[in-house]
Amino acid sequence: MKICVLGLDCAAPEIIFGDEHLVNLRRLMDLGVYGRLESVVPPITVPAWMCMSTSQDPGSLGVYGFRNRSDHSYDKLAFANSASIKALAIWDQLAREGKKSIIVGVPPNYPPRRVNGISIGCFLTPDTVKNDFTHPPALKAKINELVGEYPVDVKNFRTDKKDWLKEEIFNMSRKQWTVVRWLLAEQEWDYFHFVDIGLDRMHHGFWNYFDPKHVQFEPGNPYQDAIPEYYRWLDEQIGEVLELLDNDTILLLVSDHGAQRLDGGFAINEWLIREGLLVLNEYPKTLTPFEKLNVNWSQTKVWSEGGYYARVFFNVQGREPQGVVPASSYESFRDEMKARLQALPGEDGQPMKSLVFKPQEIYRHVRNVSPDLIVHFGELYWRSIGTVGHAKLHVQENDTGPDGCNHAQYGMFILTAPNCPLSGEYEGARLLDIAPTLLDLAGYEIPETMQGRSLVVGKEKKSSGGGSDEESARIVHDRLAGLGYV
Repeated sequence: MKICVLGLDCAAPEIIFGDEHLVNLRRLMDLGVYGRLESVVPPITVPAWMCMSTSQDPGSLGVYGFRNRSDHSYDKLAFANSASIKALAIWDQLAREGKKSIIVGVPPNYPPRRVNGISIGCFLTPDTVKNDFTHPPALKAKINELVGEYPVDVKNFRTDKKDWLKEEIFNMSRKQWTVVRWLLAEQEWDYFHFVDIGLDRMHHGFWNYFDPKHVQFEPGNPYQDAIPEYYRWLDEQIGEVLELLDNDTILLLVSDHGAQRLDGGFAINEWLIREGLLVLNEYPKTLTPFEKLNVNWSQTKVWSEGGYYARVFFNVQGREPQGVVPASSYESFRDEMKARLQALPGEDGQPMKSLVFKPQEIYRHVRNVSPDLIVHFGELYWRSIGTVGHAKLHVQENDTGPDGCNHAQYGMFILTAPNCPLSGEYEGARLLDIAPTLLDLAGYEIPETMQGRSLVVGKEKKSSGGGSDEESARIVHDRLAGLGYV
């Protein structure tokens, strides 16, 4: 049984399940099972898609975001790439069965993974003209023949040029879906997985124009319908894909996380400086990224990286080069910092309701160099601002450019399969449950390393047209009897 996964990066369940104009999605919801899907902590594109594909949490993968500490020094942060993921993915499991896969834009996928089949790079590909972004490499020429220069992302999508941004996202999406349809129709595959990154870019670029609860929302603005327009475009693309799939194909529409309004940013390193936990030799005169600060490491206890969430690091004796926090009091200090971060007030003086996580408490394994604490400011309604030089702790400026939304903890899924025993709305699904469920439905063994559970485990699967298990057993018995083995 074939498996087709269409990933909609950042797809918001409230839109997917609430927009009646999405006729193809409505049809799939009526045919199958659907619901909200709990993402990992942090709910970030990297590593979330690979958490889904491997059924491993971020700690077990040893990848905690796009940039990770390479060691316990102060200045070595490395970007995650395809080589960062060591765990077996669902397509690796199928390759052991001799099955072929096509992987398109599943982050991180640069350099392109060597799979048993076809692999096309994700938005982390530096340049699709200068770099090989396909496996096998010869496929690049065919893609260029189909669509011209193949876009993996919209460069500089954090911009105030919204007309340009919208046009670029749609242009990228048209080319990508053209390639997807060609691959589905013309190439051999047993497992197909595509991630549409355009939806994520639409959310970050236009959520403040779309969401009436956003602090920057203005009724009647010219971009109020940009996001719904893109969802309807995706619905059309999905409808065209449906015409290419046979009735025995398992089809999954899924997002790695959701989307929600962004109320502002909390200047975490600014707060650490004010609390005497981060000490500078010289305070900057202009807004300055952390890596360019003149830090007095011999007096610094804590520092942080910015982003959609905060990665908080301690300067520990015997671990960091100029460690200050005694190793013997590490846990008590971590408890103290967790409590202080949880108690941070919002801009209005009321509790910010930040979520603070110890990696060892939420991950099955903690590999490589993890943050000491992970913080979702204001339940991710506030992002983490790593730059220093702000007059206030709560700011509207973003240190990476204009951004209208943050990620939400819950994404979505819609699953149809000829033998799926589930139907209607499903509650309690997690991102890590996806790979085991797909393998279970398709009749493959679920590796013991996978941390999720099949949503259909223990449930009797429907007949997919091949006869019942009893009938199959009878046929085999009769054949063996005829050969004299029974």
